[in-house]
Amino acid sequence: MRLGRIGVPGAETPVVIDRTGATFALTALTADIDGDFLASGGIDRVGEALAEGSLPAVDTAGRRVGAPVARPGKVVCIGLNYRDHAAETGAAVPERPVVFMKDPSTVVGPYDRVLIPRGSVKTDWEVELAVVIGREARYLASPAEAGACIAGYTISNDVSEREFQLEYSAQWDLGKSCETFNPLGPWLVTSDEIADPQSLGLRLTVNGEVRQDGDTKNMIFDVAYLVWYLSQYMVLRPGDVINTGTPAGVALGLPGTPYLRGGDTVELSIDGLGTQRQTFVNA
Repeated sequence: MRLGRIGVPGAETPVVIDRTGATFALTALTADIDGDFLASGGIDRVGEALAEGSLPAVDTAGRRVGAPVARPGKVVCIGLNYRDHAAETGAAVPERPVVFMKDPSTVVGPYDRVLIPRGSVKTDWEVELAVVIGREARYLASPAEAGACIAGYTISNDVSEREFQLEYSAQWDLGKSCETFNPLGPWLVTSDEIADPQSLGLRLTVNGEVRQDGDTKNMIFDVAYLVWYLSQYMVLRPGDVINTGTPAGVALGLPGTPYLRGGDTVELSIDGLGTQRQTFVNA
């Protein structure tokens, strides 16, 4: 299934898209797609309702698509998780996952405008596979237990301001948590739909020009390992999001460092997860 949220910010309608592409409202089952919904077996309830044919169809034409998960408790990010990205930025390949946090309020819809911060000259893009947690992960015994804790997957644009990130502080937070800096979606694709999260192509274009073209098979630390690893240091709760890293092709590592400017359009896609598109505007 593909789960999503349709409507104006703060008043989205939860929906499900079935295998035929038909869209149905979930308002009879839940007020929103959030941690409580995921923790209480919401995905199973939606599957049962779909099978029964009891959900009302909804017309999505012309309506905004919101982030597929409302109010994530936390957004945990993994840096330098592709060898080619580490190489292009001049960083050593990490021996352990590089972990940082992103303000959950940065999460916006997949087609919403993204604001280039005031004073920014180095706003950058990053297409990433995002993992949505569906069951509490706490001190998992091994990566083999991680799959049972994953509700599904979606696309994340881990937008970054490199000057803020790398030159203004020893920590990365300043360049990662600017407003609108985490477009998410369009859909939460349930984990049963993704046979192998380590075999997904990722692509990103800027104004139609290909900038990133990678594959999750090239992650240094795979999805199962990351969920297990993080569970040793923090409790992952339903609705939390993990951004798993980006392949090569970011502006920071390209000749001429072609950072984003007002009016630029970025389009991202991941196999099986859909496409998102943003226009960047000055804040």
